[in-house]
Amino acid sequence: MKSPSETVRAEILSKGGQLVYSVQFNDQTIINEAAMGIVVDGVDYSKSQIEPDHVKTETVDQTYPIPGVKSTARNHYTGTTVPLTTIGVNGKWALEMRAYDDGFAFRYVLLGKGRRTIQNETTSFNLPDRSKIWYFERNNAWKLKSYAGEWISAPISRMPRISKMGPIQGLPLVVELPNGGYAVLTEAACWNYSGMRCKAVGNNTFVAALADPSFELHDGIVTPWRVVLCAENLNAMVNSTLVSNLAPEPDSTLYSDTGYIKPGRSVWRWWSSGTGSPEQEKDYIDYAVALGYEYTTIDDGWKDWPDAWNKLAELCEYAQEKKIGAFVWKHSKEINDPAGDWEKMRTFFDKVKAAGAVGMKIDFMNSESKATIDFEIAALKLAAQRKLLINFHGCHKSTGEARSYPNEITREGIRGLELNKMKEGPISASHNAALPFTRFIVGHADYTPFTVTTEKLGPTTISHQLATVVCFTTPLQTIAENPTVLFDPKFSDLVSVLKQIPSVWDETRVLPGSKIGDLAVMARRKGDVWFIAALNGAGRRSYALDLSFVDDRKYTVAIIRDHADSPAQFKAEEQPANRLTTMKFDMNEGGGFVALLRPEN
Repeated sequence: MKSPSETVRAEILSKGGQLVYSVQFNDQTIINEAAMGIVVDGVDYSKSQIEPDHVKTETVDQTYPIPGVKSTARNHYTGTTVPLTTIGVNGKWALEMRAYDDGFAFRYVLLGKGRRTIQNETTSFNLPDRSKIWYFERNNAWKLKSYAGEWISAPISRMPRISKMGPIQGLPLVVELPNGGYAVLTEAACWNYSGMRCKAVGNNTFVAALADPSFELHDGIVTPWRVVLCAENLNAMVNSTLVSNLAPEPDSTLYSDTGYIKPGRSVWRWWSSGTGSPEQEKDYIDYAVALGYEYTTIDDGWKDWPDAWNKLAELCEYAQEKKIGAFVWKHSKEINDPAGDWEKMRTFFDKVKAAGAVGMKIDFMNSESKATIDFEIAALKLAAQRKLLINFHGCHKSTGEARSYPNEITREGIRGLELNKMKEGPISASHNAALPFTRFIVGHADYTPFTVTTEKLGPTTISHQLATVVCFTTPLQTIAENPTVLFDPKFSDLVSVLKQIPSVWDETRVLPGSKIGDLAVMARRKGDVWFIAALNGAGRRSYALDLSFVDDRKYTVAIIRDHADSPAQFKAEEQPANRLTTMKFDMNEGGGFVALLRPEN
């Protein structure tokens, strides 16, 4: 197989009766010969013969809108379906594959009627020697429940023994290749199936490790896509829409009206001040107005108010008058029951809709089992029927849900700022500098960024905190800090920039000097305004910002930079600039900067 521009080449063989594949990118081997296959009802379908006379090939080239890193995605690939016959049982099935210019993906299709039991996959990824692996680590049982580990790296040779939690790692896994460039191992369109992790087994190899040791499917099997994303550099990796491309288009009936799906920014009380009374949550609606935000998030505790549903309806009515949308928190266990066609969930969603909220923050799934994924997809569909948005928390990574179910406005599956108020925290600056090139590669994530409170900054500066709002991609950007703190006049210049940062972008560029976990410098454009932000994950350094990528107009630049003497202070300034300008920024350890470029005409 060859991608449209032939940058990606894949070879699939039946070698000694065993299906194997290999992948090359720009003539560099990304995947050495590695096994493919699935075990169903005790039958190992990896032991199959290819039927080359019946191979079907197609080329697809389409574009579609995508909220997040950029405004438009291109879905351009060569697709092939290979019929297979399993040795010894005459089992007929198929291997579907797509070769993109930035990756290769495949999935298994077994048609038929009746109940089938998935027992394993033999899917594996054999990477080049001397590869460096970026993975998230958390030395407790929450690691593969909430996907909220710290992003760190290790040589591939150490991966089988690197973690106290065992050799199984959550996805994505980001690979720094020994001869330059990057690869990302992940999955796409994971529904009606168990989530996939990867087990390090030595010999530079990861093998699929499904969240369920076995599970049942009915009337045919279509697995999620197994994905190898390839990129020459960090800019190409950040701009890849491969995971989204592999997800099906939204159902035209379910999403015939998408006018209710609106990106925006939200205030949120829980992180700074705990759960609130109706009166306190009403104040947050006013804070959203003052910041020019579009949403407020009413977190846990509201259900315990006296006359809770009527109080919620009053709040939502007040919010609507102010043109603010309200999200309502819900523990998943209270609605996670498929009985009666998800009757408990439908009843709760109907009440939320009747109260006037725009969506729900559903929390604590803490699993990637098929049953949990079925719950999430059911929630998205039932919410869409009622034109409600969903923000999932306590959940696994993105696999393209936001394309197929665009009312998923964000999801967590990330180690976010809430750790800075917990004993396990605070979050390291290097973790933040890794995130744009690790977790965010596969989709949006609700990190809930930004604080100016000294005791909650952790090993970062205020400028670094502001830069996370620019660098972290989510159509619903929920700010952690208490707005009343921000209204202090000493933060007026900072807040002036904060209020202008959008939640979705028309264009994103990763700028020179960026390195995973060390430094992330990103330029993001909305309309004709550029936001340039840096996250320093290491010690003190200087950075020369070259503006040659902007157009020929003159710009006014509003700058928030580190204060040399204190991480809890910042320096604000304004200056003119054009594409010939180079600006110097001195960053503290764990520091950063934000530069807002607005054209003068």
